[in-house]
Amino acid sequence: MLPINICIGSACHLKGSYSVITIFQDLVKKHAVEDKIEIKGAFCLGHCTEAVSVRIGDEIFSVNPSNAEEFFINTVLSKLD
Repeated sequence: MLPINICIGSACHLKGSYSVITIFQDLVKKHAVEDKIEIKGAFCLGHCTEAVSVRIGDEIFSVNPSNAEEFFINTVLSKLD
């Protein structure tokens, strides 16, 4: 299982963290990887100026609603291989 933590703290919330969560949830279903990916909300990941912060393993990425689908396809799905 690949855990993905999406910050829902103040800065990330204001920059669209809930939209990113919804997009990721939809893409998990679309790509039928429900048994491989777990999406979790997390409070401050310490990268507020780069919000929305997404942590996968030890890496933290900056994602926003406009690039969330591209990030999911190019980065998240590639980590499943």
